[in-house]
Amino acid sequence: MLPKFNYLRPTTVNEALAILNDRPAVIHGGGTDLLGCLREGVFDADTLVSLSSIGELKGIRQAKDGGLRIGALTSIAEIATSKRAATAYSTLAEAASEVASPQLRNQGTIAGNLCQKPRCWYYRGHFDCLRKGGDKCYAYEGENQYHCIFGGDMCYIVHPSDTAPALAALGAVCRISGPASSRSVAVEAFHVSPTEDPQRETVLAPDEILTEIVVPAPAPGLRSSYRKVRTRGAWDFALAGVALAIVFDGESVRSARIFLSGAAPVPWRAKAAEEVIVGTTLDNATIEKAASATVAGAEPLAHNGYKVALFEGLMKEQLEAIRQ
Repeated sequence: MLPKFNYLRPTTVNEALAILNDRPAVIHGGGTDLLGCLREGVFDADTLVSLSSIGELKGIRQAKDGGLRIGALTSIAEIATSKRAATAYSTLAEAASEVASPQLRNQGTIAGNLCQKPRCWYYRGHFDCLRKGGDKCYAYEGENQYHCIFGGDMCYIVHPSDTAPALAALGAVCRISGPASSRSVAVEAFHVSPTEDPQRETVLAPDEILTEIVVPAPAPGLRSSYRKVRTRGAWDFALAGVALAIVFDGESVRSARIFLSGAAPVPWRAKAAEEVIVGTTLDNATIEKAASATVAGAEPLAHNGYKVALFEGLMKEQLEAIRQ
């Protein structure tokens, strides 16, 4: 049952910011994660600030440099079916199409997908875990078959977003508005590591709003893709996922950005794999080496060691596919 709360619906970003500056409040976009968290008692909210009446936060527009400007309230479904995204930014369109179910893609927003709360069953359950202000991560010695193999110091969640690694691979930037000024943060730097603060998921301050995501114009020769492996064929989060954005010069790799989902508490950059493939022609030996580099340094827990082989095989298959 949902708890009682005040519900405000401003019509401009400035009105919304004024409310956030005036009182403790929680932003309501699509609500597909927020309402579930409130119903399950994951956190409380005295006031919800709905952004649904702010038209400027909706839709996909072309930027002056030829890139994309995606309003924070743009639905995941709109991104998944965008011809522009499918043509120039395959990894983003593919990632969006893999999110949840058709119903949730129609309701959920891109900002919500980036800012969603962890899906860890200890965090979502009745456990006073570290992320909720407690003194331990129960996953470390508990049921951890879906948890992280990288970056898990203190808290061992995996970031649940499919679109975040795709946007990070494309070098996208978040535009953030606050009461005094606006700022830009790369999607790659938008999420907060547990080592920095185990009780925060993003760099957003309580009085700030993510207003849009800007994706730069695709470089000549860009090829990108996203693939997700999950327990069920639909409506499930990634056991392992790979977002590739590789710029080719003929058959040679000029540059590469590779991010993993289902691997770490934040979208995880596979820098070692990038270093292996840049300047090569992606022959079989190079792909094997890059796949091995992807999982170098992995620290699986008691029940998720299978992820190491899964990521290695997934990287190999995706690199083989993208060189075609």
